[in-house]
Amino acid sequence: MNKFDLKKKVAIVTGGAQGFGLDITKRFLKSGAKVIIWDNDENQLKKIVKKIKNKNLYKQMVDVTDPENVEDSVNKITKNMKIDILVNSAGITGSTNELWNYDYEEWKTIVDINLHGTFNCCKAVVPHMIKKNYGRIVNIASVSGKDGNAKASAYSSSKAGVIALTKSLGKELAHKNIAVNAVTPAGAKTRILNQMSKEHVKRMLSKVPRARFLKLNELSSMICWLSSDENSFS
Repeated sequence: MNKFDLKKKVAIVTGGAQGFGLDITKRFLKSGAKVIIWDNDENQLKKIVKKIKNKNLYKQMVDVTDPENVEDSVNKITKNMKIDILVNSAGITGSTNELWNYDYEEWKTIVDINLHGTFNCCKAVVPHMIKKNYGRIVNIASVSGKDGNAKASAYSSSKAGVIALTKSLGKELAHKNIAVNAVTPAGAKTRILNQMSKEHVKRMLSKVPRARFLKLNELSSMICWLSSDENSFS
């Protein structure tokens, strides 16, 4: 496993108490970063912090869909620390259903968390990065945001939005030392798969050229590099 130098870096990882976010958090800590995990599951937050037992790990109860909550959380961090890295990992898949049968409220919830949540976090953090002329932002999108998955129109649409948001923000910050990237992982064996039908999971797997699910360490390794000083161009 390659080691990336994130010493003296401060990272926020949304959805950091589980799934992709938790594995990214662990990799960041091993690389020397201070990590603040944001999650709306208080019990899971407490459980993870107690289990990991690392002096560089912090937690905040944050609802990424609430702009004021996000802004207040950022302000609390910047009173004592800078923010070098933001990883937007918080997200849900929702149920699998045809678009014409999709529940309207569920559609709004998925878009609110996956897309609006990413927007809220970037909007609150970016001004602080601009002041320092340094930052690394990685947004977790999905291959479904590029391909569009049947019976997952809400999730696919929200992740397509994250990809477009990333491209726009990356160009807006290209003249500064702030790199903005999105990763579009295929399916991985996390709790998020439990939200999908077995038929949908099987269909997802059939599209993967390697004929297997993504390993968490494979994703966290890529994100670690994208979040490091070595990523000076992408």
